[in-house]
Amino acid sequence: MKVEKIAAFAMSFPETSEEQPFGPTVDVYKVAGKIFAILAPDDTPPAISLKCEPMLALELREEFEAVIPGYHLNKAHWNTVILDGSVPDHELKRMISHSYEQVIGGLPKFHRQRISSIDWPK
Repeated sequence: MKVEKIAAFAMSFPETSEEQPFGPTVDVYKVAGKIFAILAPDDTPPAISLKCEPMLALELREEFEAVIPGYHLNKAHWNTVILDGSVPDHELKRMISHSYEQVIGGLPKFHRQRISSIDWPK
């Protein structure tokens, strides 16, 4: 999946914002001020870091060579996916969706209720 499509998919989630707090070469996707994806489109190859439930994070690392412990992140809760084309698009979308849902689950109740009331493809 091309980085432009990944960025568009990340932005398709309710109340998502894109920022560049780490400089112009890293795109950070947030919901309610919390990071759920960090995309480095200019890396060779590009990479995306995603929040993940710890047991699933380990399973994904075993299943896909391109999935590694989160680069400069809490390695129990974050994976970095090297975007070399080896992870199927549907799996990558599933990982991004899971990351968004992990962050939503950790938000205060009023944020969770507001966001869950928005109609979006889950």
